[in-house]
Amino acid sequence: MGEPIMEATAVPAPGIDPDTASAVVDLAAFGRNIARLREHVGGMSIMVVVKAEAYGHGMINCAAAARRAGVDWLGVATPSEALRLRAAGDQGRLLCWLYGPDEDFEAVVAADIDITVHHPEQLSVISAAAGAVQRTARVQLKIDTGLSRNGSPIADWEQLCALAAEAEQSGAVRVAGIWSHLASADEPGHPSIARQSERFADALEVAARNGLHPDLRHLANSAAAITLPEARYDLVRLGIACYGVEPAPGVAGGAGLELEPVMTLRARLAAVKAIRQGEGVSYGHTWIADRDTVLGLVPLGYGDGVPVHAGNTAAVVVGGRTVPVRGRICMDQFVVELGPDAPEQVGDEVVVFGAGGPTAQDWADACGTIGYEIVTRIGVRVPRVHRTDPE
Repeated sequence: MGEPIMEATAVPAPGIDPDTASAVVDLAAFGRNIARLREHVGGMSIMVVVKAEAYGHGMINCAAAARRAGVDWLGVATPSEALRLRAAGDQGRLLCWLYGPDEDFEAVVAADIDITVHHPEQLSVISAAAGAVQRTARVQLKIDTGLSRNGSPIADWEQLCALAAEAEQSGAVRVAGIWSHLASADEPGHPSIARQSERFADALEVAARNGLHPDLRHLANSAAAITLPEARYDLVRLGIACYGVEPAPGVAGGAGLELEPVMTLRARLAAVKAIRQGEGVSYGHTWIADRDTVLGLVPLGYGDGVPVHAGNTAAVVVGGRTVPVRGRICMDQFVVELGPDAPEQVGDEVVVFGAGGPTAQDWADACGTIGYEIVTRIGVRVPRVHRTDPE
């Protein structure tokens, strides 16, 4: 006899009990951030980017909240993300932009999803998919104006525009948009901004010369939407700012925008213990107690997205007090110093970052990274608790 096959339902889903630790996602704060950003850009059309599980916040819930807030467009990286949104019931305008050479576009075209095109081969494949499902494909052409990532090289742009115009005339595609992405919008005054803006304007002239007149032209990400009115065109793409994280320190604050943190990473102390002066803490004893003190154990670690670099650099809030991380971050847990005669007990609440604690940017500064990474890297083992009621 062969080995018995275990029923899938017999295997519990991996994860952490939400009472022990969770990422609380405040959808009311998310909506308020969107409203403030929309007001800042003069009420123009906005796209809220929900790629990578909405920067770690939960794509389906955040997408629904964005639609409730009146958002016209959602943006994702991959076609699979876009199809997940359609499967969840989203029927609004939706753009995806990153895929491999063997992507099957038939389901994407059938679902009325805008697909970014970077080169002629992609246009050909998407046109064929449109024919197969007997529906005109919506495409948006992307020009690389200087980020040197995705997008058509400037030298190939005229050819791409000419081919897109032919495909549009045949009825295979509709060119719904033209866009690009800035490299340094979070550094106001950076010379690349003016250079890329000029190249984008030139690209639009080339497109028009080839008979393309799309409804949408968009260049501005969160930072540019906040600081560069001239880059807003017909639509702005709002990503990290919607989640209450500055695109770069001071960008939103300097423009008078108050953004609220949407994610609060919290936990309850799993252990509290006293140690003597001279005792080491965590792997490698990278921190040695310089006094008799009390430690608290937080049941989250690098397996949950807590950066290893936070060891001996970051801080959390326990009982309203800011206390430092001590020793190395472990896979499932890390240690904080509560201090001599600490009153905290097992089960007391810890705010790692978010409302009532350090910001994601504080953690980014401590770890030598960016706020985007702090929120996006929180792993699937950490339950997302989506809250819709305002405090």
